[in-house]
Amino acid sequence: MGSFIEDFQASLDKLPGLLQRNYGLMRDLDKSLLVAQQQNEQRCEQEIEEIRRGVESGSITLDTSHIRFSNDALDEQKHCIRIADEKVALATQAYDMVDEHIQQLDEYMKKFEELRQEKDISTSSGAGALNVDNAAKPARGSESGRPGRKKSRPPSGPAPAIELDLPVDPNEPTYCFCNQVSFGEMVACDHPNCKIEWFHYGCVGLKEQPKGKWYCPDCIGLQKRRKGK
Repeated sequence: MGSFIEDFQASLDKLPGLLQRNYGLMRDLDKSLLVAQQQNEQRCEQEIEEIRRGVESGSITLDTSHIRFSNDALDEQKHCIRIADEKVALATQAYDMVDEHIQQLDEYMKKFEELRQEKDISTSSGAGALNVDNAAKPARGSESGRPGRKKSRPPSGPAPAIELDLPVDPNEPTYCFCNQVSFGEMVACDHPNCKIEWFHYGCVGLKEQPKGKWYCPDCIGLQKRRKGK
């Protein structure tokens, strides 16, 4: 892609000079055509006047098959047509040069869009793999990869398990009351002897990360029972 951009830039740098050359030649042809047309018009007017006088004097028979412009006048008209054709050819050449660069730019934009889509797909795949890795259960006490905790009152009793129809890898660990694999946002219980450790937000009634220490309903109930003894 880099080589294509460099080649396109090099070709584009030459385009203004080539267009200026064509436009300069077209201006010169315009001047030549104007002079040739004026010269031919004068000759034709002169010959028409001579024919009119000849007809009036009777030296020329009024026969359209024999009345015609001179060869010089006809050659001048052909010359004007050739100049006009050259102008059209130069204008067409200028159009083709611009159109060629537009097509090259369209091709570049198409390739660029394809590369961008491939990059987006690659980035999405990488992000998905990263989310799966971050969802894996970290070691006890580790909070790396988790956002700052936001305080939220824990439920007073165990939250009902959420039934999820998820394909589970038999080798992948499960968490929470629902005994499902890691997914979505999860929170860790700060009790050192918690048997489950990690919980899904929805299973414990959380909508955002709690601030400070957070204990699951089981550990809260265990602490209350110990205090009651």
